Amino acid sequence: MGAGGRGTALAKSFSKIPGVQIGFIADPDFNRATNAAGEVEKISGKAPKIDKDFRKILDDKDIDVFVCAACNHWHAPSTILAVKAGKHTYVEKPCSHNPREGEIMVEAAAKYNKLVQMGNQRRTWPKIREAIDLVHKGEIGETHLAQSWYLNSRPSIGKGIEKPVPAGLDFDLWQGPAPRKAYKDNYLHYNWHWFWHWGNGELGNNGIHMIDVCRWGLGVEFPTSVHSSGGRYMYKDDQETPDTHMVEFNFNQGKHIQWLGLSCNRLPEGNTPDILFVGSKGTLAIKGSGYIVYDSKGKETKKATGDGGEIEHLTNFISAVRGNGKLNSPIPEGHKSTLL
Repeated sequence: MGAGGRGTALAKSFSKIPGVQIGFIADPDFNRATNAAGEVEKISGKAPKIDKDFRKILDDKDIDVFVCAACNHWHAPSTILAVKAGKHTYVEKPCSHNPREGEIMVEAAAKYNKLVQMGNQRRTWPKIREAIDLVHKGEIGETHLAQSWYLNSRPSIGKGIEKPVPAGLDFDLWQGPAPRKAYKDNYLHYNWHWFWHWGNGELGNNGIHMIDVCRWGLGVEFPTSVHSSGGRYMYKDDQETPDTHMVEFNFNQGKHIQWLGLSCNRLPEGNTPDILFVGSKGTLAIKGSGYIVYDSKGKETKKATGDGGEIEHLTNFISAVRGNGKLNSPIPEGHKSTLL
């Protein structure tokens, strides 16, 4: 479900896992579904069925697994329907658009005894797992702070104009469970991220990846207090979510997570780590798919680089569905990070 850039990438990656066949692709924009099916056919030699309505996937008894790469407001509702229909589910981050539907999703996965994995791939990257293991084993002492960043140079989304819905797009189905709005030309197919009606801003778009690793490393669940500040400063356009956003989460036992999101202020590559764990004996910096450990004097003591990507995370999901091992990011854990 969802055949944009992310959905197409997932379909292609799943196609490369032995024994996996993409049987169906659905997207309210039929042109995108058609294009994604063509990409899958190039890899597998067989074109999947296509439709605008993802519920056709749920009705198909030959489908074992459902994948949701649609817009955020569809993540939880489609997952709930999928597990009820008997499908194990892989859902993109964030796993829900609001807290209550996330709770219902967790409850549904348990009720119908179906596996649900969130698409936070760092939970499976080998060197990130190694880095978190070092933090847990006390490599940098008692860890009390995790800092994370996301920087980009996004352009203005401008001022949208109400226009007729483009041919091939079922905008009513695209809106799905959300209250109805008239179509504007700056909503689709990516800018919905920046409207609270459907998206969760940069924090839900990319911050979720970093905050999840921070929470994992610190071994924390729910904060006792949260401070959030920021705003939309770079452009005067329709974007509702902040382009400059600072959040601090405070937990019991004196542990803290800080996140800085700068959507329109990119720095040179390598200027900052993605995540920094601060401990009583040193720091551990995660950058990309590797890490560096420093002692308290700033001397490098350990360094590792590794592969990133998504195929390992998808393989972990498929292996668990086949009964071989556990999920690296089961939905209760994905939900806790999405809440932040």
